[in-house]
Amino acid sequence: MLLYFWGFLYSNYLRFWLKWIVRLLTRKCELQRLLDGSAAGARRTLSVGNKGRQTGSWCWVLRNAVHAEEADVEKCVKDVMQEKKIEQKDTGFKTNLHISLLQISGYKKLYLNVENLRKVPYDSENKEHEEQLIQLWKLLMPHENLKARISKQWCDIGFQGDDPKTDFRGMGLLGLVNLVYFSKHYTDEARQILSRSNHPKLGYSYAIVGINLTEMAYSLLKNGALKSHLYNMVSGLPQMEHFHQFYCYLVYEFDKFWFEEEPESIMHFNHYREKFHEKIKSLLLDYNVVLTLQN
Repeated sequence: MLLYFWGFLYSNYLRFWLKWIVRLLTRKCELQRLLDGSAAGARRTLSVGNKGRQTGSWCWVLRNAVHAEEADVEKCVKDVMQEKKIEQKDTGFKTNLHISLLQISGYKKLYLNVENLRKVPYDSENKEHEEQLIQLWKLLMPHENLKARISKQWCDIGFQGDDPKTDFRGMGLLGLVNLVYFSKHYTDEARQILSRSNHPKLGYSYAIVGINLTEMAYSLLKNGALKSHLYNMVSGLPQMEHFHQFYCYLVYEFDKFWFEEEPESIMHFNHYREKFHEKIKSLLLDYNVVLTLQN
C-alpha cells in the first residue's frame, strides 16, 4: 500500500518538480540530457524511440518525429527544438537527434523492403530469377556443370528436389537473394560450409537450412530484435546490405553451432534451430551488440 502511494505521489507530483529543478540547474531539458549523456548507437536511439511513445503536453512533437519518413527528419528536428526552446546553435543536439531519427526511420523502411522482397514468389519464367539461381550453382559448384535446369544435381547443394523453385515458397525471392549474397561475398566460407554440410553423420541440407535462416533473420527484423545491432552498426539509414550481412553471420555461426552440438540426426533439426534462435535473441538483448561476419 505504501509502495503504491509513493508511486502515485512521484508520478503525479514529485517527478514534475524534480525535472523542473534539474532543468533549472543544468539549463537542459530531459531530451537534451538524454542525447548528451548517451553514446552514439543503440542505447541513445532506443531511448529516443521510447521517449517518443510517452504522453505529455509536448510529446506529440517527438511522437511525430519518431514516425517520420526520411525526407521529413530534418523538419522534425527543427520542430522538436522549437517546441523545447532549444537554441539552433546547439549543433550537438541537432546532429544526435537527426542521426537517431534517421536510424528509426531507416529501420522501418528496411523492414518494408525486406518484406516486399519476401512477398515476391520465385518465378521460373522470370529471366532475372533464373539467372540468380544459376549464379548460385556456379558460385558453389565452380568445377561441375549443371546438366539441366531440372536436375537431381540441385540436391548436391542442399535443395529438396529436382527444381529449387518449390523450396522458396516460404521466403520467396528473399531466400534466394540471401543465398546468392553469402556465396558471392564470402565464397570461400560458403563452399567450406557446403562441404561440411555433406558430413556423413552431422550433415544437413545446405540450401534448405539457408532459407530457414532467412526466415530467422526476417522474424528478428520484424519483431524489432535487430534494432540494437543495426543502430550500433549503422550511423544513419540501415540498408538491405546490412540485413544481408546479418544473414551471413547467421549462416556461419549456425554451422559452427551445429557441429559443436553434434545432433544425433537431422531429425532433431527443429530443436537445435530453436536453441540457436534463443542464443541469437539473447545476444541481441545487449545494447552494445554488433553481429557481423568480417572478411
